[in-house]
Amino acid sequence: MQKLKEANLYRSELIPVSGKLVERYNKCLVKLGFTETKLKTFSIDGVGWSPEIAEEKKDNYYLNNGEANPHGIIISPLQKGKPLYLPSHTFDRDLMKFVFKIHGEKIKDITRDSAICLDFDQGIDAFYEPLDVLKYEKITVHFHLIDNLDRIQKEQLQLVDKFNRDHNFIDETIHQQLLDSAKKYGDLRNRDLDLHELQYTTDSFYTKAFGGVYVLRDFITPIVVFEDETWYKEAIKDTNYEVLIFHIHQPELMEKLRDHVIIEHDLEKVVKTNRYERIKKYEMAQCLKDTQHPTKDILTDPILFKSYLNKLDIESRKKVMSVERYLEKLETSNEFKISDIVDTKLFEALHEPHSSLEPKHQDLIWKLLVNIAPKDVLFWYWYDKEAFYEAFKTWDESFKDWVVETISNNI
Repeated sequence: MQKLKEANLYRSELIPVSGKLVERYNKCLVKLGFTETKLKTFSIDGVGWSPEIAEEKKDNYYLNNGEANPHGIIISPLQKGKPLYLPSHTFDRDLMKFVFKIHGEKIKDITRDSAICLDFDQGIDAFYEPLDVLKYEKITVHFHLIDNLDRIQKEQLQLVDKFNRDHNFIDETIHQQLLDSAKKYGDLRNRDLDLHELQYTTDSFYTKAFGGVYVLRDFITPIVVFEDETWYKEAIKDTNYEVLIFHIHQPELMEKLRDHVIIEHDLEKVVKTNRYERIKKYEMAQCLKDTQHPTKDILTDPILFKSYLNKLDIESRKKVMSVERYLEKLETSNEFKISDIVDTKLFEALHEPHSSLEPKHQDLIWKLLVNIAPKDVLFWYWYDKEAFYEAFKTWDESFKDWVVETISNNI
């Protein structure tokens, strides 16, 4: 992962946490029902997730009380606008933007000397069946301050009110209570600590629950796509919902997505794009064996690319060049079918979200397409970093160099 770190492509926007902030973070963990971290320094993302603490606890989702109950921690206004590196749902980023949009100024004030625990409440205590994900609709965000600062504020105001009544201003006991509270918590009288709950309405989304599920509910018919085959088989037994259910690698899924005007393809158009070049070069790299030149050089030098292409076995050569071969044959006859010439996975990788979709839905469908056929390293990095990082570890060093350069240059 060092190559990615050096290129600022690996969790480069995390916020460092140390000193007093560690203590506040731990208070949030305890308040949410988790155990404290023993780390003295670590880093966090926009929702308060820390890769170091995840490693310490051996649990990437240590901020979740089960799959149905995610939480967040805000200890700094610097978290505003920061990426979420391991979100439980695709709408989590928009949810955090919403939180800071409504309560940004209050968060800035509160985090001067306190911290905020976030409870994302879907009205679901726990998941029992895979299609329970369809119950996601309205998310209520509840805010809780550590040390019950909002309650302490009310107590201070009551003490002040008591101090001002009758002759209580001469009561030394009240004097001392006010001084003790102010010394411990500061003067809270004029602080705005009221973070009212927020409601966020979901539409189509992806969730990590049940091994990964896409819920597409804004189209002709609701479609649910499972990444995990076991949970898919369990879901198809459920007859309580009128939805179409697919496993992500079912051939019928792509056909259904095309029929429902969710995805589209135009091979003549895409073959002229950088995206096609990235996919073709990725495909080529998977076929290379025992090369005399570094993989990066082969993929970037047209002469070397052509040389090694001709060294491949005939089936691999046909696979890498299948799209161009199909388009050439199409010029002479329209009797050829795509499936007869173009590799299935390569064809799937060349699809894109339908142009009629809203931007937020396009992002979700890009993520789905990347998961169906992960061959475009740039989009893979953009839309599923976690899976991309795992794959990156397995690649040879020279191919990693090409990938890093490709992503860094956005080409």
